[in-house]
Amino acid sequence: MRHIISILLENEPGALSRVVGLFSARGYNIETLTVAPTEDHSLSRMTIGTSGSDDVIEQITKHLNRLIEVVKVSDLTEAAFIERELMLIKVRAVGKDREEIKRLSDIFRGRIIDVTDKSYTIELTGDGSKLDAFIEALERSSILETVRTGCSGIGRGERILKV
Repeated sequence: MRHIISILLENEPGALSRVVGLFSARGYNIETLTVAPTEDHSLSRMTIGTSGSDDVIEQITKHLNRLIEVVKVSDLTEAAFIERELMLIKVRAVGKDREEIKRLSDIFRGRIIDVTDKSYTIELTGDGSKLDAFIEALERSSILETVRTGCSGIGRGERILKV
C-alpha cells in the first residue's frame, strides 16, 4: 500500500542524508521525496512517498522518530489529507496536433507556459493519478521530456504537523 509520510526535522546539513540513509540501510524504497524549509527557518518539512505494509510503515516511523534531527513524524495516509504534485512536460506540437494538445491541456486544467513552433511546455498540478492520466492521454511519441516534483501533502481540517 502507498503511504505519504510527513516529517518535521531540523534544518541543518546532513539531516536529509540521515533520513535517506535510514531507508536505504533497511531496504525500503523512497518513491518520491520533497523537502523545503517551513515558516520556522530552523525546521524543514520532508514529504516521503513510499510503499509497504502497515507493519513496514510502522517500523519506518519508529526508526525515523529515533533520529536526533527528526522533530515529528506523521503518516498522512492514516486520515484525510490533500496531496499535490507538480509536473512540467514538454510535448511535440506541430500542425493539427497543436490544437489537440491545447484542448487536452485545458481538460486537465494544465497551463501552457512555453511555446515554440515545434513544442509546448505544459505545467500541471494535481495528485499523482491525475498526472499519470495526462501522460496516458498523450501519444508516447509526442512526449519530449517530463519533470515531476514528487508529492507534497497536508492533513485536512484541524490536523496539523507542528511542534
